[in-house]
Amino acid sequence: MNEPALLEVAWTDPVTGCRGYLVIDRLVRGVASGGLRMRRGCSLFEVRGLARGMTLKEGLNYDPDGRYVPLGGAKGGIDFDPYDERARDVVARYLRAMRPLIERYWTMGEDLGLRQDVIDGIIAEIGLLSSVQAVYPLLEDRDAATARLAAAFRVEVGGLGLDELVGGLGVAQATLTGLALLGLTGSNRAVVQGFGSMGGATARFLAEAGLRVVAVSDVRGVVANPGGLDVEHLLRHRDRFGGIDRDHLKPGDELLPPEAWLTVPAEVLVPAAISYCVDGDNQARIGAKLIVEAANLPVTADAEERLDARGIRVIPDFVANSATNSWWWWTLFGDAASAPDLGERISPLDS
Repeated sequence: MNEPALLEVAWTDPVTGCRGYLVIDRLVRGVASGGLRMRRGCSLFEVRGLARGMTLKEGLNYDPDGRYVPLGGAKGGIDFDPYDERARDVVARYLRAMRPLIERYWTMGEDLGLRQDVIDGIIAEIGLLSSVQAVYPLLEDRDAATARLAAAFRVEVGGLGLDELVGGLGVAQATLTGLALLGLTGSNRAVVQGFGSMGGATARFLAEAGLRVVAVSDVRGVVANPGGLDVEHLLRHRDRFGGIDRDHLKPGDELLPPEAWLTVPAEVLVPAAISYCVDGDNQARIGAKLIVEAANLPVTADAEERLDARGIRVIPDFVANSATNSWWWWTLFGDAASAPDLGERISPLDS
């Protein structure tokens, strides 16, 4: 897949001057799927790679007997700090500018630095039906389909939404499978970089599966405990972007600098935040046996080659974190079970 992307759009915010991008890698049945992220430093190069990854992810879980047929891949990105008080206004101006593409070609949802409720609110404000309305012409019964998806988004298990849980479950299942294939049985430790939607749910399921989650990180640094962190306690004391409240740490929890997530002793390393955070240089500091890509494109190509030469295996993002994307479409098209059934079945021991 070395063909150029179908469409690349660069946008400049007229108020702040920040840049935003949309890349549609492929259209399949006239539609492309992929989320919108916001982070300082986001680039066209990054969004281009993410869109290509979405094309791979879309095709991964195809079932020829299902109602859902995979779409093309796309991605949006805004180079702006999501903690800035002007962030929502920036997102609103970006989505307004991209409205014609959202209306007909690009189905999108939350990604790094953004939450679905924010996107949904802005989508309504600018007069669109939904962030995934481009797929509506492919549905047999739009009203029934959107009702299924809305019901699924209302499901919570232990304070986490079903959309978060499905993604974390997929990463946890990939981790357990990888450990088994490598013969790493017994008491394994995990470090999760990023404690937002994907990282938080992943940490919960890894802990429930018996792994010791010995460190998690956010934008301020690393919270570590060699005896294992109380993941549920940390989940109750994080903000909407995955920031952990340092005033509610437990005895034995340590504060480490941001880069320490690479070197905390563990068998499993789960990058669940930004892209390209493991590169050809810092990979030499990693001692884990298995890296599971919960984030999109967290390990650069040259780093993966060097890790492989050192005997460290990487489960790629389009495999490990494909669950949320597929769940959206399985629910919308009617291939998934009902939302309450799905909520009851969320457990890493089910497969």
